[in-house]
Amino acid sequence: MYGMTSAISDALPTDIDIQLTKSLDDALSREKVITTDEDLSQRLEVLSMLNNLAKEWIREVSMERNLPEITAENVGGLVCTFGSYRLGVYHKGADIDAIVIVPRHITRADYFATFYNKLKENPNINNVRAVEEAFVPVIKMIIQGIEIDMLFARLALKEVHEDTDLQQDDLLRNLNPKCVRSLNGCRVTDSILRLVPNRESFKKTLIAIKLWAKRHRVYSNALGYLGGVSWAMLVARVCQLYPNAAPATLIHKFFLIFSKWQWPQPVLLKPSYFMDLGYPVWDPRVNMADRNHVMPIITPVYPQQNSTFNVSHSTLAIIQDEFKTSLDIMGEILTGESSWSKLFQPSKFFTKYRYFLAITVFANCDEELLEWRGLVESRLRFLPTSLEEIECVQRSHLNPDQFVLPYEKSQGRPSSVWFVGLEISKSNGTVVQLDFSTHIRDFCLLVKSRAHTIFKAGMDIQVNHLKRKDLKDYVPDELKKEKAIPNTVGSKIIARLSTEGRHSISELVEESQKSPTSRKRSVEDCIDDNIIKKNLLSNEEKMFVLGSVESHTSPSSENKSDNLVNTLLSTEKENHSLSTENETKENINIVKESLMPPEARHSTVEPEDTLTSPVSNKCCADNENDENDQKKLRLLHPTVA
Repeated sequence: MYGMTSAISDALPTDIDIQLTKSLDDALSREKVITTDEDLSQRLEVLSMLNNLAKEWIREVSMERNLPEITAENVGGLVCTFGSYRLGVYHKGADIDAIVIVPRHITRADYFATFYNKLKENPNINNVRAVEEAFVPVIKMIIQGIEIDMLFARLALKEVHEDTDLQQDDLLRNLNPKCVRSLNGCRVTDSILRLVPNRESFKKTLIAIKLWAKRHRVYSNALGYLGGVSWAMLVARVCQLYPNAAPATLIHKFFLIFSKWQWPQPVLLKPSYFMDLGYPVWDPRVNMADRNHVMPIITPVYPQQNSTFNVSHSTLAIIQDEFKTSLDIMGEILTGESSWSKLFQPSKFFTKYRYFLAITVFANCDEELLEWRGLVESRLRFLPTSLEEIECVQRSHLNPDQFVLPYEKSQGRPSSVWFVGLEISKSNGTVVQLDFSTHIRDFCLLVKSRAHTIFKAGMDIQVNHLKRKDLKDYVPDELKKEKAIPNTVGSKIIARLSTEGRHSISELVEESQKSPTSRKRSVEDCIDDNIIKKNLLSNEEKMFVLGSVESHTSPSSENKSDNLVNTLLSTEKENHSLSTENETKENINIVKESLMPPEARHSTVEPEDTLTSPVSNKCCADNENDENDQKKLRLLHPTVA
């Protein structure tokens, strides 16, 4: 058994599953997310250089500590990879997460002083910058065009050899909490690989899901969405539940299960276990703060932590919407109506909302912009949450993509800009004037208060309100791309309506108000029954979603689970029928939704030409304030032997 429960299905792939997986391979190849031998060779060369630099530095520091030369030569040290590279799901242009593991006589101060200087002096390494005050301190750099995030961990050992087993919990004894958090990257990645039944299926599925998440703009841990390790754990859980399934099936089951998941019920890959080492672990039964986490995905090694603590109610709602939309698309793919390219096409953002905030950062040079942009990005998730405290702001949607400000707007200064889409409702039938200046000022002050260590003259942050028509001066290419993307939901319904001569939704609504028999027939005329059935949870899947981790369910989620149990039990008899009135109404709404223009679906305000802007125009903050082989492969190859 893998994971917390037994598998939902041990079924082997059918011929159709295999065929769909082959078409998935073709789609991923076209998207250029499959690793090439050339890219792998380049990364191995980069890692080899870092490994040599790290061991040379450890030897130099050891000699400074008056260790005998022969001892200094043998104290060891490791450079290990983790994250996407370690999992084998990276692509060209992706960064590499690595960690330097040193013996006890090397300190963190040494790392951010002498090793940092060693990197800065190397002509092959560019844009070296230290983020020493971060929750997980890191040195960032670029080597041969590849971004490297390098962490540091100091073990309580005299020597650190190549065969050191980082999965041993006893290694964490008496370590600095920052070292424990840094080591967790390696420990979690290796644990995920050990907990999946079929690594090749897992890797291919994860490559597809990560591509989907980036295209649908829900990939960013710093901005309140999910980071790479969180997506990996969700995919790993689905692989545990369907151990023999093909990647095409796993992708469908991924959207099916997590579109119906009862958050904040946590996702766990293995039962939690206790180690008396004094480090805090995620447990809402004990820690009050853990009860506030809205989308817990728990790491599988001690000390167990929630990898999604940045997710808010707002970003969770956005992620759930994308799950549901993509489940509908998967139904079309499974029935042959659509191809995989539809699943991977970018989600609409700039044509979805009428009003936006543009958060722009400036600096004097590209190197300073990297530091300044990173700091702003680490605090950016607080702005949408603050804006949603305003009653008339229904949604504040932060786009995780960064854009470069056009030359005319930036006046030649290096810049980056993020956008927040605003969904604003009427108040008593009238559009209200909203003043965001207080929220924006507080956000700018929050950023400046954290910037005292890196702030330089020329660093600036501006927040401007824009209407959709103003975006042509900021992101003209993005607007053109989005306008060229067809609607992603309901194309099958529209095609069926057109074929059968129904040109108005009113005919369908009239039929829905007739007898139950005619209601059933009208819905079945417009929606493929096979798609709907494929998107329903089986009995086993229902039970899994409801109760696989009851022992970790927080008090606030127990009532939700009980309510869902009652709901599912009450509808058990209708599992194979679409004739109930509630289901009919829901399907009618789906048809209505699909036939409405995007603006009508996502906004309740009048056309922008007849309205003044409901928000203040601008707020600006100026420049004030197996074992041996397995260990070797940690460096040289992204998969476990």
